[in-house]
Amino acid sequence: MSARVVLATAFGGPEVLELVDREVAPPGPGEVSVDVRAIGVNPVDWKVVAGNFGRDGSRLPLPVGSELSGVVSAVGQGAGFAVGDEVVAYPVRGAYASAVTVPAEAVLPKPAGASFEQSAGLLLVGATAAHLVHLADVHEGQTVLVHGVAGSVGLVAAQLALRTGAIVVGTAAEHRHDALRRLGIVPVAYGEGLLERVRAAAPQGVDVALDTVGTDEAVDVSLALLPAPADLVSAAAFARGGDGIRLVGSGPGADPGTEYRARARSGLLDLLGRGELTLPVARTYPLAQVREALEFVRDGHAGGKVVLVP
Repeated sequence: MSARVVLATAFGGPEVLELVDREVAPPGPGEVSVDVRAIGVNPVDWKVVAGNFGRDGSRLPLPVGSELSGVVSAVGQGAGFAVGDEVVAYPVRGAYASAVTVPAEAVLPKPAGASFEQSAGLLLVGATAAHLVHLADVHEGQTVLVHGVAGSVGLVAAQLALRTGAIVVGTAAEHRHDALRRLGIVPVAYGEGLLERVRAAAPQGVDVALDTVGTDEAVDVSLALLPAPADLVSAAAFARGGDGIRLVGSGPGADPGTEYRARARSGLLDLLGRGELTLPVARTYPLAQVREALEFVRDGHAGGKVVLVP
């Protein structure tokens, strides 16, 4: 089976990406082949391409991307899926492609109530958001401050926190505020005076903070509001780990939460399919415009997920 595949031919910016034709291996035992319908584009993708996690030339040309949705086209022995099944796959290697063969353990049924585009962009950010909420032990009656609440991780984290019965205050640019209010989030603008604005929005005080941006402003304001530094859980402020905050992810001193994140995936897809979780798709690009898509994500402030469509 031939497929169009995106490869990074060097480490650098989006200009190093090339779209090539490659043969996709047939599925072996415990594997499935998928005709890809949509691909989630994430900030970690451009960081990998840039060489932020190492520049080992032996890895080149480098497949890119980790999450996708599509339709099963072939199955290996014991894979547990059937040809024609609509599925989501994450984490996989080389998701930027028109077809892939992947381990069945990375594959889940796509919810019938969600589009391929919505489903393709959920699991990476959703698992991070669920991990933040879980590690912070968010529960009913608390007030939670979410830094970067209009971003994909922040938006999912806020909705999961709301589902526990917590009150959510979130930082975002002012043009996002109306949409956030419709979800039940109390928005505040970031920037100078943030501490005072949060205090006004949450006169009852803040119990827990979830950080998705990693700025000194987010950390400093949180530490001024919270009962203890450990009440701040961050997916981004790795440089501030010495302040006693808790970290999630793959950075130094962080809780990777691998098993919890894996368990959370099916529940996230279920909520998406029932319409109880919102994750807007900000832009879609054809696979041939992968450079433009990665550049858009790299520059930030997408206001939702960016998706490639083969």
